Amino acid sequence: MRMQLLALLADGPAHGYELKQELEQLLGAAYPQPNVGQIYVTLGRLEKSGLIEGEEVAQSSRPNKKIYRLTAAGQEALRAWFEDTADEPRVRDEFFMKLALAPRTGLADQITLINKQRREYLNTMRTLSKLAATENRDNRTAHLLIEGAMLHLQADLDWLERCQEEIEELEERR
Repeated sequence: MRMQLLALLADGPAHGYELKQELEQLLGAAYPQPNVGQIYVTLGRLEKSGLIEGEEVAQSSRPNKKIYRLTAAGQEALRAWFEDTADEPRVRDEFFMKLALAPRTGLADQITLINKQRREYLNTMRTLSKLAATENRDNRTAHLLIEGAMLHLQADLDWLERCQEEIEELEERR
């Protein structure tokens, strides 16, 4: 969440609740809604590290609020983040570890694991499809997020099918 908050602050000063609303509006309901407490904790850490600075602003009928601004160091960190590529290979996949280790433990059946995971992916796909139908059509960012998640899920479903075929082929050879 650090870099997302820095990116929002690059557009101008804001307080934590405004940043929460901007994230929700930008990404829609498919993205896990940030907790305002988590946002303020992250803002505090960003301020301590010198990437943002906060200023107390007095309000007449409410408690003071703190407005945050991006510093030069924050802008540089944000620039570096945008220039860096995302290298997230899925070789440390938790499900695959379960699948690979299940035969050694005797505690889980690989095909049962695959079927359970498949049901989970299909349920998530249905949820995302419903979300896509109800999401504001003008929010292209949210629709692209949903579409990307659904494409990843479809690839995961195809991969599960491949895993099942491989396991069944190995069992036939035995």
